[in-house]
Amino acid sequence: MALPDGRRSGMITEDAGSPDWSVRAAVGRRLASSDEAEQKAEVLLRLLLDPHDTAVTQDTANALLRRDDTFGLRQVLLALDRATSECTADELAAAVHFPERTTDEGTDRLLARLRGLTADTDAGVRREALALLAEMAPEES
Repeated sequence: MALPDGRRSGMITEDAGSPDWSVRAAVGRRLASSDEAEQKAEVLLRLLLDPHDTAVTQDTANALLRRDDTFGLRQVLLALDRATSECTADELAAAVHFPERTTDEGTDRLLARLRGLTADTDAGVRREALALLAEMAPEES
C-alpha cells in the first residue's frame, strides 16, 4: 500500500531507521497521516521515542495529534509513558498541550478522548490519560 507521498510502506519502514534525523522526522509525519498508521504503530512508537533527535519526536507527535483521533492521542500517551529521556517526555507533553488543540472545542474533544483512554488496555496509557485529566480538568479528579 502506498503512503500519501506515493512511497511503499516497506520503504518508509526502512527509512524510519535512517541515520539522518530529517529523514526519520519526514517518515513520522508521512506515516502518521497515512491509512497505514495503525498497522505501523510500532514504527510510530519507535519514532516518537527517537533516542537521537527530539525533532523526530516532535514532528511525529504533532502529526499524530493532527489526526484528531483516539489512535493518534493513544500513541503519544503510550510514548509519554515509555519515555526514558526527560527531553523526549517534554516534547511529547508539549505536543499534547499545543495551543491549537486548546480551543474550547478542541479541549472538549481532547478531554473526551482522555476519558475514554482511562479504560485502555495498556496501564501506561491509562496512567497518562488520568494524569492529563487531573491537570486539565481537576474538577473530574
